[in-house]
Amino acid sequence: MKRYNITVNGTAYDVTVEETDGSAAPVAAPAAAPAPKKAAAPAAPAGAQGGVKINAPMPGTIVDVKLAVGAKVTNGTVIAVLEAMKMENDVVASCDGTIASINVTKGQSVETGTLIATINA
Repeated sequence: MKRYNITVNGTAYDVTVEETDGSAAPVAAPAAAPAPKKAAAPAAPAGAQGGVKINAPMPGTIVDVKLAVGAKVTNGTVIAVLEAMKMENDVVASCDGTIASINVTKGQSVETGTLIATINA
């Protein structure tokens, strides 16, 4: 058996690894401790949420927010720029309308599905 100390996202785990000859059936490992929760994005004021939600398509960092609340948009208008794997990706409006809320800030790290903005169509 070998013991390792592994740090994932700032949380240290003590892991024991057993070497086998390959003839034994695999044994299910106990579930790992849940990952620490990240701080939520700043919430829009109550009632300011629009009906159409624009979510992050992949994890990354917001490098620019192009529009502000109240801006008119058409389908395909760039709302924000998301950097992922050293590439900049435009996050665009999926319909015509008005920006109801911007839920991210420049420099913020986001996960897949994080709410970027809402639109009143």
